[in-house]
Amino acid sequence: MGRAQQEKIIVLVVEDDPMQRMMAVDIVEEAGFTAIEAANADEAVLILEMRDDIRIMFTDIDMPGTMDGLLLASVVRDRWPPIEIIITSGKEGGSELQLPERSVFFPKPYDPEHLCSTLADFGESH
Repeated sequence: MGRAQQEKIIVLVVEDDPMQRMMAVDIVEEAGFTAIEAANADEAVLILEMRDDIRIMFTDIDMPGTMDGLLLASVVRDRWPPIEIIITSGKEGGSELQLPERSVFFPKPYDPEHLCSTLADFGESH
């Protein structure tokens, strides 16, 4: 096996609620990926500015701070175009949202198996 095949794909999990974040991290890790946590969009941008190995971002929409998850997704699509984006919310439905290109919406509570398969699909494209 080559070095690239041994490295796990890194997923940035952006969620302000500690319990929800912990559940999302568990799902990401069960899917075979490495999770990095951010409590809000500002923290996520700092992490993205310091690292060049993040391939997928999984973000909640409703977060405190200077931007919500939708604006964060838009910033990521503009500044880091190769990153795949998964957006979730317990309050809003995906059909009325203006999602960035190549992003997927999951309503909360999300189905862990469906999330795992989406992560796997994104992982295979890298």
